[in-house]
Amino acid sequence: MVSVGTLISTASVAIAAFYFNAPVPRSLPIIYGTFLCLLCGGSRLIVRVLVSGLNGKGRKVVLIYGAGSAGRQLAIALRNSENYKVVGFIDQDKTLENTVIMGLQVYDISRAAYLVDKYDVTQVLLAVPSASRARRKKILESLIDLSAEVLTVPDMKDIVEGKASIDQLKDVAIEDLLGRDPVTPQQCLMESNILGKVVMVTGAGGSIGSELCRQIVRQKPKALVLFELSEFGLYQIDRELKQLMEAEGLHVEIIPLLGSVQRINRLVVTMKSFKVQTVYHAAAYKHVPLVEYNVVEGVRNNVFGTYYAAQAAIEAGVESFVLISTDKAVRPTNVMGTTKRMAELGLQALAEQENRKAKGTRFCMVRFGNVLGSSGSVVPLFKRQIEAGGPITVTHPDIIRYFMTIPEAAQLVIQAGAMGKGGDVFVLDMGEPVRITDLAVNLIQLSGLEVKDEQHPYGDIAIEFTGLRPGEKLYEELLIGDNVQKTAHERIMTANERYLPLAEFEQHLNELDKACHAFNHERIRELLLEAPTDFNPTDGIGDLVWQRTQDNQTQLEKQLVH
Repeated sequence: MVSVGTLISTASVAIAAFYFNAPVPRSLPIIYGTFLCLLCGGSRLIVRVLVSGLNGKGRKVVLIYGAGSAGRQLAIALRNSENYKVVGFIDQDKTLENTVIMGLQVYDISRAAYLVDKYDVTQVLLAVPSASRARRKKILESLIDLSAEVLTVPDMKDIVEGKASIDQLKDVAIEDLLGRDPVTPQQCLMESNILGKVVMVTGAGGSIGSELCRQIVRQKPKALVLFELSEFGLYQIDRELKQLMEAEGLHVEIIPLLGSVQRINRLVVTMKSFKVQTVYHAAAYKHVPLVEYNVVEGVRNNVFGTYYAAQAAIEAGVESFVLISTDKAVRPTNVMGTTKRMAELGLQALAEQENRKAKGTRFCMVRFGNVLGSSGSVVPLFKRQIEAGGPITVTHPDIIRYFMTIPEAAQLVIQAGAMGKGGDVFVLDMGEPVRITDLAVNLIQLSGLEVKDEQHPYGDIAIEFTGLRPGEKLYEELLIGDNVQKTAHERIMTANERYLPLAEFEQHLNELDKACHAFNHERIRELLLEAPTDFNPTDGIGDLVWQRTQDNQTQLEKQLVH
């Protein structure tokens, strides 16, 4: 309407000047029309700029890393957002430097720190969803020192499948910091012990057990037996698997069973009733300090539970039995690692017996380190501590660990199990070890915060060192000896390690059973030291009930003396 009014007004002045001989200069209509347009349009432009400025005050100022297709889509999605204000792109591609895309300039990565300071950028959005983890690690290393939070767009696979949109930003996955790309699984190994067979997973509700179940149903077994002690854990994985199968059009019989691996009769009846052909034994107590505080239960579950499950598998005619072991079984300094090595010894002894049979059960063990996102993992703990304002607690400044994602670990376990001939100890290639302190620093900086230390007394999050916990080592190993051989898979190796004959192992097991029954912790410690586990404890007996019993005994003796 304003434009129409301006046009009519200008035309009226022109008509008056040219046709009615009005006493006005002939150039006046042109000058009048020009000024009228500038005044009317300019006032609107000023109002728009002012309103835009006011609206922008509450928005987060962001830079987009990646001026490719994903970066442009993200810029379009955020253009009309009430939450974000994009001030430019940053990219390592020199051919894009100083170009303008959608009104936004593309800067070289070397100018990122300058841009963050100039525009008071609060977030850098990583828009390279198809980049390999190795490349993402390099990108993150170039961004990690910025005083801005780093977020990322979803994976390209999720975007393409419609599971996520480009603007559904999320935290950087910790596996991107490892820079380790997963190897495509060998399908022949993945399905060898599963396709069309009845498979049983003990500890099915745990971190590793549940991921094994997810991988197994995709290989189309005839049935999957979920064996779990925790009612809630069993409910969760049962429900999740049914949703997964419905979404992916899979048809597998799921059999959720409550049970303890310490009850051999329950195991035998279960395996016989459902004609189980493959067992993945993931049931175990894995938390180092908790097993130190509960020695008898740790021994009962990890040593006897594994041996009972293996005996049940033999009695039920199971074809393949795979034990999920740990790097903490190598030269252990704690009860948990020692019990896992004892579990390995039991399977090695039984394997020698079964290998003499024409159709004996094939036993093998798969040993690996920490998995990201498992129960008790440091990564979720660190994130919670950062959200709470700190401090982050690390046991020792020099402690290092091997890490692997849960899906990759589960896939490698399944593939290793398929290669087992009987008594094999498989070791997974865990990549490079990670210094836990560096991991904590990276998580703090990726959150856009600063580490609080002597050099930065006004930083945001401090890192506190609490001291090594009972039985904890500075570093873990995967091999007892140097005798390791390659397999058909580039990330799976096999180790040849000593073991006990079955009769000798069972004699040792009987003595351990008596000591556990009598709650004789001194004898339990002796037996664990006598076994060929290389157990080298760094602490005394830590069982809480035993310690309290000893304290009560000491107090009673003092009272009798007085």
